[in-house]
Amino acid sequence: MQAVFDGHNDVLLRLWSNAKNGADPVHEFVNGTGEGHIDGPRAKRGGLAGGLSAIYIPSDHLVLKTPDANGHYNTPLSEPLQRQPSLDIALEFTAIALRLDRAGAWKLCRSVTDIRTAMAQGVFAAVLHMEGCEAIGADLAALETFHAAGLRSLGPVWSRHNVFGHGVPFAFPMGPDTGPGLTDAGFDLVRECNRLGILVDLAHITEKGFWDVAKTTDQPLIASHSNAHSLTTVARNLTDRQLDAIRDSKGLVGLNYATTMLRPDGQENARTPLSDMVRHIDYMVERMGIDCVALGSDFDGATIPEEIGDAAGNQSLIVALRAAGYGDTDLTKLCRENWLRVLAQAWHEAA
Repeated sequence: MQAVFDGHNDVLLRLWSNAKNGADPVHEFVNGTGEGHIDGPRAKRGGLAGGLSAIYIPSDHLVLKTPDANGHYNTPLSEPLQRQPSLDIALEFTAIALRLDRAGAWKLCRSVTDIRTAMAQGVFAAVLHMEGCEAIGADLAALETFHAAGLRSLGPVWSRHNVFGHGVPFAFPMGPDTGPGLTDAGFDLVRECNRLGILVDLAHITEKGFWDVAKTTDQPLIASHSNAHSLTTVARNLTDRQLDAIRDSKGLVGLNYATTMLRPDGQENARTPLSDMVRHIDYMVERMGIDCVALGSDFDGATIPEEIGDAAGNQSLIVALRAAGYGDTDLTKLCRENWLRVLAQAWHEAA
């Protein structure tokens, strides 16, 4: 079994939502549940050894717009969020992550050494990520506090606008060049992340924002859960020019398991074959090289292929990749080592 370190999941969102209704997040993660995609038992069964776990402030009433007769859709961007309630929710997410760490349910990792140690011990290696920085004001005062709590990765925006920049909509067919890029505060955020050693994730930002980050950051360019726009023309996927820039920076793209970002028709449909996942991996490996491609499942945040189902089925993709000709060395890179390399660089440490 190939151990997988995954680039993006929303398990904290599910745990937080259930905790609002009285559930115990530690019990749910440790003992397992029939809900969602990730818990401790299912992660172990599927070889999911760890991953970047998102603090995500939900947008109310966001539902993918029904496709028209041609299969096209353009879901309006969510309204911007207010800072104070976003900060309150982000602190609640962080508290759950810390509770899981204290209980030994997972290891909240602040270094690649932490990740490797947790994986060797069979403990889920979680890295705290912030998906959209509404909880951090333009003065960046909260960033130091979240960093001290374990934050080691962030995306300046989700698919909505904020004080730092602009996000892309959930739309098909459409390119990622949908609006402005970083604001002045966004440029400051990138520079401060570089100083602190926080990875900057480009998964939801506009194409202009992508290039703004590229000209500012000293890190490799990372899109934690995105796919190839040439194969699936949703706005969230990356153009060939963006893939080339990621390759040139020795960064990476994590394959998103969301069916809308895999299928040629861009539809939300769990009856999506694993061959669509392999097709995107093949394309990105050919374009960027094996060192620049990894996995970024979006577990607990998207509709994924039913042949995987949840974290317990994660090895089904590995089996499909092996059948497509990927050997052990390549699979080790795709499954974990490429992520550990770029994290080490972003975090100012040796891999």
